[in-house]
Amino acid sequence: MFIGPKAHLFYVLFFFSLETKPDDNFQSTRIRARKGTTDKRKRHLRILREDEAEHHLRIFLKMAWRGQLSRNIKELRVLLCQSSYSSSSARAFIENNYKDLKSLNPKLPILIRECNGIEPQLWARYDMGVERGIRLQGLTEAQILKALEDLVKVGAALKA
Repeated sequence: MFIGPKAHLFYVLFFFSLETKPDDNFQSTRIRARKGTTDKRKRHLRILREDEAEHHLRIFLKMAWRGQLSRNIKELRVLLCQSSYSSSSARAFIENNYKDLKSLNPKLPILIRECNGIEPQLWARYDMGVERGIRLQGLTEAQILKALEDLVKVGAALKA
């Protein structure tokens, strides 16, 4: 199921407008809607255990920087080879993360440039034409995600 940026934002806002209350069950937490919510919203609520709620919050906080991408970066370029082993993690990164990044940042140009025999690189263009690049050869998919997060932080520092 595809969740567009507006629906995703609504889900996040609704998620944080809920309040948690301890339940009598074994260390579980009941999530209740605040006063004034419609019955339609209440139907979608369910009981979450504390570890589930903590897990969802941890994932949200860990990935919150993805929504800041278009605020801090003007263009994102990924250079990679279609067939070489050194670009395999970059290809996996694109396959697994492109849809999420683009749905959270629909106006951000994310350019994927394939060239035979090129070393994989990730380039970010900021305001005033400033560019920063990172070589991706030898990095895993998680390390590439961390490198992108670092590029977003650089963009935030350049704006300040």
